[in-house]
Amino acid sequence: MSQILENPRGGCVLGGVNSVLGAIDKVCPVFHSGPGCCMQTSAAEQGQSGHKSSCFVSSVSIPSSNMLEKEVVFGGVDKLRTTIQGSIDIVDADAYFILTGCTAGIIGDDIVSVTEEFQSKGYDVYPIETPGFAGDSNLGYEVVWNTFIDQVIEEGVEKDEKLVNIFGIVPYHDPFWSGTLEEIDRILSKLGLKVNTFFTKHQGIEVVKKCSGAALNIIINPWLFKGPAKKFEEKFGVPSIRIPALPVGATDTTAMVLQIAEALKLDKALVDKVIEEEEDYVYSYLAQSIGVLSWKRFAVVADATNAVAFTRYLANDYSFTPVLVIVSEPIYREEDKQRIIDRLTDLEYAKPPKIVFTADQYEINETIRNEDEEITLLIGSSNEREVGLEMGIQFLTAAFPMNERLVFNRTYAGYRGSLTFTEDLYDNL
Repeated sequence: MSQILENPRGGCVLGGVNSVLGAIDKVCPVFHSGPGCCMQTSAAEQGQSGHKSSCFVSSVSIPSSNMLEKEVVFGGVDKLRTTIQGSIDIVDADAYFILTGCTAGIIGDDIVSVTEEFQSKGYDVYPIETPGFAGDSNLGYEVVWNTFIDQVIEEGVEKDEKLVNIFGIVPYHDPFWSGTLEEIDRILSKLGLKVNTFFTKHQGIEVVKKCSGAALNIIINPWLFKGPAKKFEEKFGVPSIRIPALPVGATDTTAMVLQIAEALKLDKALVDKVIEEEEDYVYSYLAQSIGVLSWKRFAVVADATNAVAFTRYLANDYSFTPVLVIVSEPIYREEDKQRIIDRLTDLEYAKPPKIVFTADQYEINETIRNEDEEITLLIGSSNEREVGLEMGIQFLTAAFPMNERLVFNRTYAGYRGSLTFTEDLYDNL
């Protein structure tokens, strides 16, 4: 192992795939793995995401072949075959995805041939090779969409110039994913667009199959989905634009709206009207709270998209001073790091903060403790609560992992979500 992390944020790639599939309506993961993988992978992602999990199948209710020594020695395809059939008989799903754990990956069970047997009988059963040692849960989102592109999404779907696909907001790895997608959907719907969020509005596998008819893919993330976006455009002819981070507050949300409007050549009068209405809504409330929140020198510890989002909102829209930003997920491509740095340093009213990339909790805590400049507000995950209490500074849990809060459709994103973010800051004074 090249690196050991203290308190890794999330689990293996199998956990990431499980959470993404679990957020799609009436989709059933089927594990071909050892006992315990269903519960452990659910706990690693869904279990640390504001106390909500898949409402269809999750944790110990997920079908599993529960591979033991016999399957390791003699192979587990026969047991997998009966597990898939049992899942079809018992779980009324629209699609079944067969996921391999480390055990099946090591012995090389041929899950493709087994799924082909069920496909020949007319069942929507698809294989995904997901041994946990292949990577961490961040990889799971792209693995799922690569599978959809290769096996599920239909070609030749009639194009709809008003239809857009939203990518980059990862279910459960962002505790606010439901509310965030709802807010993005609300804004884009006011622009006259139809929105595929894939994880809200009970959208299921049929929406996934037809999403190649979209006019535009909108990636709301500074680094995820590069590979799938390229494949999507090459196979289905759908171009992509990247929103460099989650928009929080009027400044960045308006910038997102203008970027999408330009890509789709939307009616300028309508776009201007929506922006005017939304900004007036936000600023009319903020005007009522001027002076309520005292000036803060803040630090943020979060995944890349939220770290950028929180920093830019507090610096640009609320005039707080950013001191330290720690991006707490592994970013490997230098171009992605630079995109994140550019967004964190291109601030309207503040000196750029110190920027650190590390996913190790020991390094995160030491970086916060040893910061030369005073920090009076810390925004992070449940993992940073202890160091916040130790230093006696205001703390807000706003990132994954999140264990102290129940989150349904709460969000900090967009126009209206920024008001919720500001309220939560006041509640934690």
